[in-house]
Amino acid sequence: MMIMENKEINFVGMSINGFVVLPVFFVLLAISICLFVMGIDTSVALSVTGSVLFVLDLILLAGFVQIEPNEARVMMFFGKYKGTFKKVGFHWVNPFITTKKLSLRARNLNAEPIKVNDKVGNPVMIGLVLVWRLRDTYKAIFEIDSQTMANGMQGEALKNVNSIMRAFENFVMIQSEAALRQVAGQYAYDSNEVDKDEITLRDGDESVNKELETKLAERLQMAGIEVIEARINYLAYAPEIAAVMLRRQQADAVIMAREKIVEGAVSMVKMAVDRLSSDQVVNLDDDKKAAMVSNLMVVLCSDDTVHPVVNTGN
Repeated sequence: MMIMENKEINFVGMSINGFVVLPVFFVLLAISICLFVMGIDTSVALSVTGSVLFVLDLILLAGFVQIEPNEARVMMFFGKYKGTFKKVGFHWVNPFITTKKLSLRARNLNAEPIKVNDKVGNPVMIGLVLVWRLRDTYKAIFEIDSQTMANGMQGEALKNVNSIMRAFENFVMIQSEAALRQVAGQYAYDSNEVDKDEITLRDGDESVNKELETKLAERLQMAGIEVIEARINYLAYAPEIAAVMLRRQQADAVIMAREKIVEGAVSMVKMAVDRLSSDQVVNLDDDKKAAMVSNLMVVLCSDDTVHPVVNTGN
């Protein structure tokens, strides 16, 4: 699988344990409320001081971040990328830093089968199952338009991690369909219309899946997405030709079975003739040998039960 260049960097800015700063927040909140209430009847200055402390307390509150395992926060200071914060726990950072929360957990995509044309032009239905996850948070946020991926979703909604990840799922689905069409067009459905040694969609298995993973990795690396596994999980002829192709497969199976029956019948007839001659059971001229061979071939190759006629004459 293709190795993607990782453009993200670890966040090295100031971060403090959130449980250390949390008491400071509550103390400032209590002081600001007390000063504001006391200043209502006594001094305007106290009320103003309480209001200022309250605003500062709200700014302090904006610095709290919580990170769960396999989650990350993209840190930006007035539009400048400052790194990706992945340290699990409850932290306090610069409240003027904007953060975007992303999930690094593995996700599944079970794509609905789509109609494509194989190498020889036959329409087939093909589907895939894909396991993927975000690897490069820098590319994920800054090198693709997540709002466009979300099909017009409002910018405020994209601050929610679930909404952002749904946007990536939409991007992965579109690119997966494109890669699937590309790979399916390189192989025939089966070996009926190509050389027997040529890899086909039905018999290729690991080779086709490996090619699919490579194409997906090439398409998804621009979004910082890693392909863990990709496999074709559905393959069939399109409905409009399925019945015809089924009859062709049945005909091929009948021909192969007939070839096997004839091959066995010829071997058995040869053995019978040779054994009769070697053991001197009966002396047969060419005409009688031809008649016996004909009768044995009919008996051995017939689909129906044969009822032999016993000659009791001389």
